[in-house]
Amino acid sequence: MIIKSFEADKLKSLNLRIHLIYGNNEGLKEDILKNYYLKNFNGDLLKYDEQDILGNKDEFISSLLTKSLFESKKIIIISRATEKLYDLIVDILEREISEIKIIIKSKNLEKKSKLRSIFEKEKRLICTPVYEDDTKSLSYVIQNFLRENQLNLSQEIKNILIERSGGDRINLKNELSKLKNLSISRKKLNIEDVLNLSNLAENYSVFELGDNYLTKNSKKVSTILNENNYSDEDCILIIRTILSKSKRLLKIRNEIDNNTNIDQVISGFKPPIFWKEKDIVKKQAQSWTTKEIKEIIYKVNNLEVLVKKNSTNSMLFVSNFVSNY
Repeated sequence: MIIKSFEADKLKSLNLRIHLIYGNNEGLKEDILKNYYLKNFNGDLLKYDEQDILGNKDEFISSLLTKSLFESKKIIIISRATEKLYDLIVDILEREISEIKIIIKSKNLEKKSKLRSIFEKEKRLICTPVYEDDTKSLSYVIQNFLRENQLNLSQEIKNILIERSGGDRINLKNELSKLKNLSISRKKLNIEDVLNLSNLAENYSVFELGDNYLTKNSKKVSTILNENNYSDEDCILIIRTILSKSKRLLKIRNEIDNNTNIDQVISGFKPPIFWKEKDIVKKQAQSWTTKEIKEIIYKVNNLEVLVKKNSTNSMLFVSNFVSNY
């Protein structure tokens, strides 16, 4: 059974035991876990990797079937799941298991995936794809946060937060939390507060790197790489930032293809582009064709996969990518 992420409230009324959440949006996975499974949960929470389960499959099945008088409810979270988990799911479905919920987290699964297929077709299972955050979903995160914390932010500040989140709701929530703390001592927050606050200021070089890569300013890209001692952990932020900016640029290029007035396209773009960025975005739109931007997005996605598989050499891969057009 497929439950889309925007239909997640349906999970409250379903009493199904096994839920597969797949895709690259780690922040949305955590939101589903927190809001629909872990909130107000007082039982045992057990976390495993797929390898832990498959290495002791018989013991795992036995633990699901054995229940003592003093045992509380359980939630089991299995991370990094792959096709190898298919046989285990089939085995579990053939047995009577109660008081236990199993949440399986996986990266993207192709349509031909056996694991994905059984979760989509079997009525006793739940399957939820989590796609990358777009402007609409990030705006929804901001609105929820502001409503829950009784805060107000201008639309311009919201746009800046979305732009600088790198398309990742985890980054966005971190910055919103910092703004909330700052609001305790200030009645009204302004743009300067946002620009100067913690990671948005400290990681500005990451956003500057992404902008200069897309304007084909190789000299500036080289300077930024030499002046900043990026860690391997920074690589994903760099990749996500370039990917987010590239996707926005693709939308702009598509509109330019239908409207030759580039200034009109940029001025009317939604969400609005921060005025300080308009000249940079214009240069980016003039530097690439629509086809080339699509190729960049494809290459950046492949780069992310490569970096995650080779974390010790991640910065080398990223540096080579942004230094070569």
